[in-house]
Amino acid sequence: MGEWISAHELEILRWLHILAMVYWLGGEWGVFQTSYKVVNPRLPLEERQRHMDTAYRIDILARTGIITLLPLGIHMGYLWGVQPLGGWWMVAMWVIWVIWMGITWGAFLTRGKPVWHLLSGMEDWSRYILIPLLIITGLTSLFGMGPFEAGEGQKWYAAKVLTYGLALIIGVILRLIMHEWQAMFRVLAQGPDAGVEMKLEKSIQLGRNVAYLYWILISATCFFASVKPF
Repeated sequence: MGEWISAHELEILRWLHILAMVYWLGGEWGVFQTSYKVVNPRLPLEERQRHMDTAYRIDILARTGIITLLPLGIHMGYLWGVQPLGGWWMVAMWVIWVIWMGITWGAFLTRGKPVWHLLSGMEDWSRYILIPLLIITGLTSLFGMGPFEAGEGQKWYAAKVLTYGLALIIGVILRLIMHEWQAMFRVLAQGPDAGVEMKLEKSIQLGRNVAYLYWILISATCFFASVKPF
């Protein structure tokens, strides 16, 4: 069994990479569609809250895909010879992924509880650190300064890292919007509030506008990984 896995390591990672990308793209579409019900003031508040809970349940699959793409991409990059970190670096990366997933799922499972604020804040900060690191290394590699190889036929990897990092910026914006939902629904639970409804509508309109750019960046990341155009 171990020999079979070793012989098909790259193919298995590619399969997992496709699944993670599907959950990312499909999950974001599900949250996008559910948001129409969340902000509809003609629906009872209880129903809108159920739709918001549905959005979070869909979003956790998208976030799982987003997080998993990073170690999968780095692992595959090592096998392709376009990124230099292997061995114990690879083991450490997967250990970090396990911890990261624990924080992400912990935040999802503790929604509405005091510990949620800590776990959600840790998840947010992981992106504040990761995003500039991805964008900077993607750009420096494209300009031939490493750390990723960017010779003939290898630039696609750095471009993929760059678009992935840019997509995470949009993801942060959407996460902050969902945080706003929770705060605003706590106010609405006390009774109708036209001002909060207006803020909710503006919030979701921003989310819908940036979602289009999000899908473009996700598609570009997938294109670079699949086609390897340059």
